Amino acid sequence: MTVTSESKPSPAWKTTMGSEQFEFMKKVLAAPSPIGFEAAMTYGVIKPEFESFMPEGWAVHQFKGNAGLVFDSHPGRDDLVSVMIVGHADKIRMQVRKIDSDGKVWINTDSFLPTTLIGHEVQLFCQDPNNTGKYKVIQNCTVEALGAIHFSTPGQRSGDQGIKPESIYLELHTHGDDRKAQVEALGIRVGDPILLDRPIKRGVSPDTFYGAYLDNGLGCFSVTEIARMLANEGLDNVRVLYTVATHEEIGRFGSTQLVGELKPDVLIATDVNHDYEAAPGIGARKMNPLKMGDGFTIGRGSVTSEYLVSVFEAVCREHEIPYQLDFSGRDMGTDGMAAALAGVDSAAISIGYPIRNMHTGSESAHTGDLLGSIHAITELLRHFNQLNDGKGVSRDDLKNSHVRLDQL
Repeated sequence: MTVTSESKPSPAWKTTMGSEQFEFMKKVLAAPSPIGFEAAMTYGVIKPEFESFMPEGWAVHQFKGNAGLVFDSHPGRDDLVSVMIVGHADKIRMQVRKIDSDGKVWINTDSFLPTTLIGHEVQLFCQDPNNTGKYKVIQNCTVEALGAIHFSTPGQRSGDQGIKPESIYLELHTHGDDRKAQVEALGIRVGDPILLDRPIKRGVSPDTFYGAYLDNGLGCFSVTEIARMLANEGLDNVRVLYTVATHEEIGRFGSTQLVGELKPDVLIATDVNHDYEAAPGIGARKMNPLKMGDGFTIGRGSVTSEYLVSVFEAVCREHEIPYQLDFSGRDMGTDGMAAALAGVDSAAISIGYPIRNMHTGSESAHTGDLLGSIHAITELLRHFNQLNDGKGVSRDDLKNSHVRLDQL
């Protein structure tokens, strides 16, 4: 039967994400993996999922100092060009900083804007005082600052004055005598991590979703989905290092360690980006008008390989995958910097998904942007596998493809 262009199925990035795939994405994003405790996502969700589909010959790299994981499609094949695709599992978190005599648990706000936290339900993770070395979760507590509007200053009521980070505390509803002792009896200690309790849900507009920690469970989800698509294709000319890193939110320290150890030839960071077009109150900043729903983003500038940019664009044009160009100056702000920070010679790039309300409990995104990026990276790897008359991309291709502005 001849298949006409009219009868071809719509590509994934133009269709609604199926419920099974959405539920897996929800599971990834729900994993309690604050900075330094990423194993809930890497070992608890990602590793079992990879083990359900990855071929027997793949290997898993584990590490002593962090809970990052690398799934290696061709272990030991140092003759092949290696491509590391990275998402980061760590979530920005709040931390216990002081337990007061009245039972208030004062916390830091890390990379959250304090005013976005007020009233949110959270989960606090601490050691079980009755089971040394084991952890437990305390739920049904909220983040507070003022207690009530009646106790606020005139400036706070008018909006002229904000809320300071040192004003943020947890409400645990303690009462009676010895409230500090009540809190400590729960096992709560200084440094314990706290996460927003906001699982993702589908949004009002078609193909949208919202909730906490899209940054960057989405990158970990995309790395897994790329591997799932390619696992049985036998890309024998490219070594792919599917990577879920840690500690990105405090300096890209996890990916820097992994890159330093495995030394990939190509580094592709997958992470969220901003929907600048819809961001309120920033018109005067003249930001690049990226839009949620208009395609994933390809980063330029900083230490990005312009060769990779051009190849990505060519792949997207060939397969009609929508994308948007973005730029950065000194620092990409993603794991795409890991090779430069580790002193490793890799051609690097950062791929993103424009989201709204980053670092809040209501981050929102479009499934089409995410699925488009997954297919674009998949097609890039297929392209690399077919180069040089089917022999695959070579290191000389990377070395000899630098743009020459003196040859215009």
